[in-house]
Amino acid sequence: MVNGMNPSVHLVSLGCAKNTVDSEVMLGSLMKAHYSITLSPEEAEIIIINTCSFIKPAVEESIGTILEMALQKKSGTCTLLIVTGCLPERFGKTLSELLPEVDLFIGTGEFHRIAEIINLHRHGRSPSQFFMENRCYLYNHTTPRINTSPPGSAYIKIAEGCSHNCSFCIIPRLRGPFRSRPPDSIVQEALDLAHQGIKEINLIAQDTTMYGRDLSQPVTTATLLQRLARVENLEWIRLLYANPHNVTDDLVRTIQREEKICDYLDLPLQHVSRKILQAMRRKQDLKTITNLIESIRSMIPEVVIRTTVMVGFPGETEEIFQELVGFVCKTRFDHLGVFPYYREEGTRAASFPDQVPEKVKKHRRKIIMTTQATVSREKNSAKVGREQKVLIQGNSPSGGWGRTVSQAPEVDGITTVTADYDLVPGNMYNARITGAEVYDLYATILVPSSRS
Repeated sequence: MVNGMNPSVHLVSLGCAKNTVDSEVMLGSLMKAHYSITLSPEEAEIIIINTCSFIKPAVEESIGTILEMALQKKSGTCTLLIVTGCLPERFGKTLSELLPEVDLFIGTGEFHRIAEIINLHRHGRSPSQFFMENRCYLYNHTTPRINTSPPGSAYIKIAEGCSHNCSFCIIPRLRGPFRSRPPDSIVQEALDLAHQGIKEINLIAQDTTMYGRDLSQPVTTATLLQRLARVENLEWIRLLYANPHNVTDDLVRTIQREEKICDYLDLPLQHVSRKILQAMRRKQDLKTITNLIESIRSMIPEVVIRTTVMVGFPGETEEIFQELVGFVCKTRFDHLGVFPYYREEGTRAASFPDQVPEKVKKHRRKIIMTTQATVSREKNSAKVGREQKVLIQGNSPSGGWGRTVSQAPEVDGITTVTADYDLVPGNMYNARITGAEVYDLYATILVPSSRS
């Protein structure tokens, strides 16, 4: 602590974009309480790790990061180590024995109290080492928040929790039931972000297409999108995490009609085998999935579709896996992620028979990724010569880097650009695509479409 000021804080955010928003709320709360934020853990007096524990690798990354940051209590200026998020929610008080270096554990419903909890601890009034009683918290447009996305872009979390209870997933236990934010709050947040110069908002939730059904006056994702499309100065509105079971014709028509809404849909399918989907407790099947994608592409010919699939789920035979491979080849997704199934304690699927060996899972993931790489390269190569807008998010000596409308942040690759003049991060420019790789694009800036 310097000159009576509150201590400096370093925050490490792990996991998905939904976790990122939680981290941004913590940063906003700390800034409001006059804590200084540092990007260097070596200089921090307080270190916070916002963890993920969705699957085994996430748990391992979280624990590894905690142990790494714990070294700062020995060699650095850190005197208070705090772990927040899904890891404490999942493993509870057993963590105090596993991680004795940690001073405080804060769950997924208490993180917004971070400044209050730190103050209690610093003054010797903390009632416990654990703060995990509440799992019903929802931030709103009045909540302090520091946007950490690259210039021009931001996430908006429109709902929290999940009520689907897929057999492989632990999220409902970590985050509680699905609960939507009021639409007025979301629209006001978008207005505030646009006023700050944000050009792109990315809507996230565990299932964005379930939005509004739980409210006292139910609304739909389509209705919300229509309202957001009226927000001045926004240029891109992107919908992520859209459960295919809840994608309606009205939603697709809204995306097609509204110019600001990106012709982009993120549809996490997981699988196409009826047997596997039923075991996963997913409601779609191959026929409904195929019909949905054909309908979307018919209504929005230029649509970009991203999906994720899971390989090695219990009972996935070689024949069933080949069905998935054939579907991926035929459907030709623009972007696709592959996850091997992880046997997570506390899920129904952990007790299923016919568990698939780890070596087989890794091999099947490699096959899908290799198959998709060919499709991705072909789709990207077809863009060469086209003019597209690029949201610039960083500079380089020869130009900079950013994303086109077909590239969602963090998951879809980037576009490296060259320019004859200095580019302003956070602005959009017209560019011509000049080159393509499996995931990334190259472009030359033409005439800027907007300047701030």
